[in-house]
Amino acid sequence: MMDNMKLSLKRKKLFYSVDTLLTTYCKGCLIYKHLKNEKGKCSAHKFCITQCTVGDQIQELGKKIISLKGTKE
Repeated sequence: MMDNMKLSLKRKKLFYSVDTLLTTYCKGCLIYKHLKNEKGKCSAHKFCITQCTVGDQIQELGKKIISLKGTKE
């Protein structure tokens, strides 16, 4: 079982990974901008969640963060 420090550090690393993906790939994404202009914000967001590989990676990291929250701290 992980102690509090290890659990906290692991969560911080996961959040950092999410932030890195968002900063590197999502900020200024041309596909998102195009879809937002053509079809609206909801449609562009739906693309990110359902079809973008970076969105898939972010979702997987989010699942890991949530699963760590369920462990005893």
